[in-house]
Amino acid sequence: MNRTSDALSGIATNARSQSKHPFRFASVLVTLALLSVSGHANAQSARDGFNYETWDQYLGGHDSSQFSSLDDINRSNVNELEVAWTYETGDRGSYLFNPIVVDGVMYVLAHGSTFVALNAATGEEIWRHENQGRVGTRGINYWESRNGRDKRLLFLNNGLLTSINATTGETITSFGNEGFVDLRIGLDGDISQVRALQTNNPGRIFEDLIIMSLPAGGGSYASSPADIHAYNVVTGELEWIFHTVPRPGEFGADTWPATIDAAYGGVHNWSESTVDTERGIIYIPTGTARYDFYGGNRHGANLFGNSVLALNARTGERIWHFQTIHHDLWDYDLPTAPKLLTVTHDGQKIPVVAQPSKQGFLYVFNRETGEPLWPIVERPMPKSDVPGEQSWPTQPIPTAPPPFARQSFTEDDINPYLPEADKEKLREMFATYRVEGIYTPPSVQGTLMLPGHNGGANWGGTAVDPDNGLLYVMSKELPTTANLAVPEQPSRELIPNADDDFVPYRAPVDFMIQSNGLSAIGPPWSNITAYDLNKGEIIWQVPNGNVAALEKYGITGTGSHAPRGGLVATASGLIFVSTSSDRKFRARDARDGSVIWEHSLPAASEGVPAVFAADGRQFIAIAVGGTGMFSQGLEQDEVGAGHYRVFALPQ
Repeated sequence: MNRTSDALSGIATNARSQSKHPFRFASVLVTLALLSVSGHANAQSARDGFNYETWDQYLGGHDSSQFSSLDDINRSNVNELEVAWTYETGDRGSYLFNPIVVDGVMYVLAHGSTFVALNAATGEEIWRHENQGRVGTRGINYWESRNGRDKRLLFLNNGLLTSINATTGETITSFGNEGFVDLRIGLDGDISQVRALQTNNPGRIFEDLIIMSLPAGGGSYASSPADIHAYNVVTGELEWIFHTVPRPGEFGADTWPATIDAAYGGVHNWSESTVDTERGIIYIPTGTARYDFYGGNRHGANLFGNSVLALNARTGERIWHFQTIHHDLWDYDLPTAPKLLTVTHDGQKIPVVAQPSKQGFLYVFNRETGEPLWPIVERPMPKSDVPGEQSWPTQPIPTAPPPFARQSFTEDDINPYLPEADKEKLREMFATYRVEGIYTPPSVQGTLMLPGHNGGANWGGTAVDPDNGLLYVMSKELPTTANLAVPEQPSRELIPNADDDFVPYRAPVDFMIQSNGLSAIGPPWSNITAYDLNKGEIIWQVPNGNVAALEKYGITGTGSHAPRGGLVATASGLIFVSTSSDRKFRARDARDGSVIWEHSLPAASEGVPAVFAADGRQFIAIAVGGTGMFSQGLEQDEVGAGHYRVFALPQ
């Protein structure tokens, strides 16, 4: 038995609760009694409960449901929606921000890196808080004290966790160092040698903690530590740390080479996270160890890369985890917030957590124990032929639910709307590249991958009807290539665990966009898939939008090209979603996915809508701006000014 096998055997032996699946180690580190909320009653408790009436956190609430129980807008009247008000952002760039609304006040990102408070019913500006440099572009956190007098917004600005007064917009100087906490504090070694840790993942509030996932930086070999930190929201004090690359002696350390430098390795939660406030558990999906497409410097399974982590939100202790890919070579980060639902399974009500992936798989677990609802089977996969690489021989494949995205690309799938010269080049690629289905390793000769590392699910792209066990996922199918090569002049960067003869292979990113701006693969390029997780079945799947460049020729039903607009579901049976390549905002019938209403936009919309009530009316807000990803020739001067567009029924 080789060293890696010995290490994995040792982990399985030491796990307190050993699973029949060799890479899921569920351990009862904390009893369910300790995990239950114990008397932490405060003004925020109503928002912590799963009532779904508010939109006071990113993706709607701590649970990331992207679901609203408000039902004034329904199937019978949604076609009467009109623009109630707009707020100009002051520029023409893309906006991905998910607004939040608390006590009639909407908080948005605008004017570059400025946070603005607006009257949620009218759009009237209340205050501005200007920031210098970068801020998280997808969302912001809200917290209030037990007596409701202390109300704060927390966000990341140039790697500094920042706290401002939600009522006035002023910096709270008693937090951290004059209102700021450097995320690098708590890392090993000289933190001045680590660049500012800026990420678009806004983190999550739980009780009096804000839980932040540190970014790993770029996709190269060297990376910043991607630990998970929890800070006190009042003082800024660091409360606990979880190492996503285990330190020597910690659980999972034996799945890395013995000489791994603990300060490196990637394994970041760049996307989103979810809190089950009733159980006191935070679910964190992690990413790929560095480098994304070659692992000659990191032999082993590489825990906790590509894993769903269930941590005690109060202490950071691991409760359970599941690794969806061993020794990832495809940059298949887990890209979305895990989703919490209650389903009926084998005649019992079970609280579950569902995790969509870039690969198009949907993994479903008992959220308390980590046990899969349906078997997940280790299956043999193609072997790498790259010198120095040790690809993992098997990968875990869910037996149910079925995948929501295509997982193979053949000559028959070449896009029929391409020029013949492009088609011929693609046929030549099929003749020379490795094309062996999902998990075909990157190669020197070239590998075609579908879904590519920007395909499948992505941030903000999943919504649930949590009490009825329904899940809706927006996916894109965007093949990529992985052509490993050695740079002519490889930089002498710090590469963890690299021997003197280590070869720093690189794989330039190629999304296979062809000469007319379209993908190499034929449509549909984007789908919305509805699952009934009581049964583990797909109940419908429809293309998500169109492409403006093809619509003018009467070609529809293709799905939008690489959309980044998120989904929101409502109790009235509607799904709201925007698409960028045809600039539309739509309401769909949750029963079959059919379009009930659509609204044309002057620019792309790539963020998650917010559904809320103010002054007795139900509103839906979206961010609008920019050309969108892979815009098929649309120029910046064709784009309307960036703004927030807010819809309501006529008064």
